[in-house]
Amino acid sequence: MINKSFLYNMLLTSLFFATIFFISCDDAITNNHIDDVVIPSNNVSYAKYIQPIFNIKCTSSGCHDNESMAGGYSLTTWSSAVIPGIVEPFDIETSRMVWRIDGLGFPIMPPPTRGYLTANQREGIKTWIKEGAQNN
Repeated sequence: MINKSFLYNMLLTSLFFATIFFISCDDAITNNHIDDVVIPSNNVSYAKYIQPIFNIKCTSSGCHDNESMAGGYSLTTWSSAVIPGIVEPFDIETSRMVWRIDGLGFPIMPPPTRGYLTANQREGIKTWIKEGAQNN
C-alpha cells in the first residue's frame, strides 16, 4: 500500500517542477536562437523582429548602447534608431543603416565579433525601412 504522505509529496514535487518549466518558457528572442527567427517578407514588426536584432547584435557595451553611442547613435529604442540619415523611412537607398549592414562602401556592421546578420535579418531590416520604419 502506498503511503498518503508519499503521494502528497510526489504531487507537490511534480507541481513545483511543472510550474518552473512553464515559467521558464517564454517568447523572448535570445542570443541562442536569434538567427533562427524568420522575419516575414512584409508587415515587419519593429517590436517583434527589429529591436530584438538590435538588442542582441548592436547594443552591446561599447557599441550602439546609450552610454557608448558608437558612431554617435544608439539603437536601444525606436526613437533613437530612426533618425535622419541613419534610417530614412520608405527609402533604403539613402538609409546609412542599409549601407552598413550590406557593407556598401563601409565596413559591414555588426562586426564579426557580434555575429554578422543573416540574409533574412538584412532583408527584414530593409523591408521594415521600405514599409516606413514604423514603431509597430
